[in-house]
Amino acid sequence: QVQLVESGGGLVQAGGSLRLSCAASGSISTFNAMGWFRQAPGKKRELVADISSGDSTNYASSVKGRFTISNDNAKNTVHLQMNSLKPEDTAVYYCAAARLRVGVRTWDYWGQGTQVTVSS
Repeated sequence: QVQLVESGGGLVQAGGSLRLSCAASGSISTFNAMGWFRQAPGKKRELVADISSGDSTNYASSVKGRFTISNDNAKNTVHLQMNSLKPEDTAVYYCAAARLRVGVRTWDYWGQGTQVTVSS
């Protein structure tokens, strides 16, 4: 069973930066992709960014140019660098790992989440 553990959340003022990390209990190179999702109160969970096993990245339009996802295969860790944070970035951020099932990327594994709060 793969375990994902997030860290790095906290309280920051608007315009500030945070770096989230996700440590996996196994090799992340075996997954089709790693990703970061977020869920704000009363809203659906949304994909923030993901990175494929081939290092292709994808970002939500709301964070493009401000957030950067990266992986460290040697340390089985995925990072999310968040710059120019806005109050609307406030949410619980979740790390996830995906496998391909019948050709479809399926997010099978989830971390427990870390709170990010951006004050105005």
